[in-house]
Amino acid sequence: MAIDKKFINQFVNVTVKAASAAYNLVGKKNKNAADQAAVDSMRSELNKIDMTGEVVIGEGSLDEAPMLYTGEILGSKTGPALDIAVDPVEGTNFVANNLPGGIAVLAIAEKNNLFNAPETYMNKIATGKIDKGLIDLDFTIEKNIKNLSDFKNKDMSSITACILDRPRHKKIIDQLKDLNVKIKFITDGDVLGALFVSDPKYDVDIFLGIGGGPEGVLAASALDAYDCHFQGRFIFDNNHDIQEAKKMGIDDLNRKYELKEIVKGDSIFCATGITDSIILNGIKFNNNEIMSETLVTHKSSNFKKIIKKVNFINE
Repeated sequence: MAIDKKFINQFVNVTVKAASAAYNLVGKKNKNAADQAAVDSMRSELNKIDMTGEVVIGEGSLDEAPMLYTGEILGSKTGPALDIAVDPVEGTNFVANNLPGGIAVLAIAEKNNLFNAPETYMNKIATGKIDKGLIDLDFTIEKNIKNLSDFKNKDMSSITACILDRPRHKKIIDQLKDLNVKIKFITDGDVLGALFVSDPKYDVDIFLGIGGGPEGVLAASALDAYDCHFQGRFIFDNNHDIQEAKKMGIDDLNRKYELKEIVKGDSIFCATGITDSIILNGIKFNNNEIMSETLVTHKSSNFKKIIKKVNFINE
């Protein structure tokens, strides 16, 4: 079953409104306020849509997040039953400090088709479309890079790897340097980081490393529409996370998840720029107009497009 295309514009409106709300706090050095503004807006707009939407990835559990909490039911309670994953502001530091790369994100799938990711880290790897079995989380860095360079008929020195600039990645970064691979560092925002592999124009061949598990699910939703390769493995390194995983029905704590296990069936992904990035322009105000750019994918209709919108401030 497919999700009706009519929902595309409605969900674009949700992320545009959330991005616009957060934009009012750009550069104000208050990432929590920016996030809260986007949360308030996103929840209000989602509740206007004719659906029974369950938040499977949200701002946290009910005791941590009074709104957009995991398990919250949104929408008019009429229409299709859908899974909702949200990140009202990915890159809260970018927004707070007026830096590139802040986005408002959501993904929608049919009921029970979006992985309910725990609030833990995930080891991830993503590339564009490749042959099956070519790139794998269980391979060494050298084997993955060599396989990719052979597949693309490029020297290893021409391969570009994108990775979060974190101390935890020192070993991987050292190995990439030893292989003479070009490295594109990102400081936050690994949904956008993973999306760099979706189009050759971004000149990123592989995205890898450890980032947020929920962000992995959001990125997978978009990458699925581009027929990209994505794998993830959650990292459970403390008793609290292990117990939470077991409550969610995750028995094999070392399991490696393929893209089709993370996002099943049809999905819609929307990401609206708050501040400028390589992929998306941020919100722009001009007199009483708000200009926005939203990357939208809808898998079943093979819809992949950046939608530019002009909204009036009093809409």
